[in-house]
Amino acid sequence: MDPRLQTFLMLCDTLHYRTAAERLHITQPAVTQHIKALESEYHCQLFRYQGRVLTLTREGGLLRRYAQEAFRREKDLREALLPPEEVVLHIGATKTIGAYVLDSLLVPFLADPTHRAEVYVDNTAVLLDMLDHNRLDFAFIEGFFEKTAYHCQLFRREPFVGICAQTHPFAGREVPLESLFSETLLLREPGSGTRAILEQVLQEQNASCAQFARTIVLSDFSLIAALAAANAGISFVYQAVADRYPQLCTFTLCGTQIVREFNCVCLKNTESPAKINHFLAAPQ
Repeated sequence: MDPRLQTFLMLCDTLHYRTAAERLHITQPAVTQHIKALESEYHCQLFRYQGRVLTLTREGGLLRRYAQEAFRREKDLREALLPPEEVVLHIGATKTIGAYVLDSLLVPFLADPTHRAEVYVDNTAVLLDMLDHNRLDFAFIEGFFEKTAYHCQLFRREPFVGICAQTHPFAGREVPLESLFSETLLLREPGSGTRAILEQVLQEQNASCAQFARTIVLSDFSLIAALAAANAGISFVYQAVADRYPQLCTFTLCGTQIVREFNCVCLKNTESPAKINHFLAAPQ
């Protein structure tokens, strides 16, 4: 890949000439020279200062997307030149899918001894950033993201339900929205797809998480499940999560059936859609 584009992408990430130079192990004047050369070649300004803050221009944003795709294509080529008997996939998954769904796909895929995988489980925001920086072939994403920016394939649709202790008054019931707000809410961290869905559902009812009596933020589903089972609060999760914890009961909101998509997501104009299909085609 053109080293000028590598410098450009690093400056996009850091928005600081000295930091970019340090990470690339080159001099700061070399960073400046690479950026000026690109601006001269494409006849546009790629960065500008707003006060003391370096920002990317509209033209710079277009070049960034092109450079990311070019980097991804070169990575695809290098992988294609590997011995044909070896398949290596870099897979991301949001926490629900990674902990409660992905194992049913990985087991048959890895049953082939020529298959290898590196799997990263994190929240939606982190995984999309990893995709943008070519660190993943594809990711299984729950919840909301800018679909037009990526190639997307629907994996499955999943119900979204409330969970509580078996002895909780909500267990197995349809619950009016206003009854929720006297409860402690066990809530995922910012950037989580699960949290974003709950926030959207509440917003559609002119409500918010702030209306609960107390909110506890937890980034681990097993901890959320343990606290809910101990009657320390309620939460909202995908059905796939609830099914793994027999000590929990589910409940739904009156008049509301919440179903959301699990999508396979990758960068556009790459070989990754074929990799998704190869992964999903493993005999179950």
